[in-house]
Amino acid sequence: MDFLEDFRLIQSLRSGTPTDMDVYDAAAWSVVCELTETSVANGSQPVDFPDFTRGLWKKNRPLEIVSSENLL
Repeated sequence: MDFLEDFRLIQSLRSGTPTDMDVYDAAAWSVVCELTETSVANGSQPVDFPDFTRGLWKKNRPLEIVSSENLL
C-alpha cells in the first residue's frame, strides 16, 4: 500500500469508521502474483480471476468522497 492508503486505514481505525478496503479487496490484491505465475508457467495463457465475493461486489457500498479537510 502507498502512504495515502496507509493513512486512510489508520484514520478509519482511530475514528471507528468503515475502512476503504475489506477482506475481499485484500484477497483480490493478494492473488495477483499467484495468478501471474500460473499464467507465465502456462505460456502466458489467460487465467480466470476468482470472485471472492460470489457476485456481491456488484452491491458494494459507495465510498465517500474524500476532501483534503477530511484528511487532517
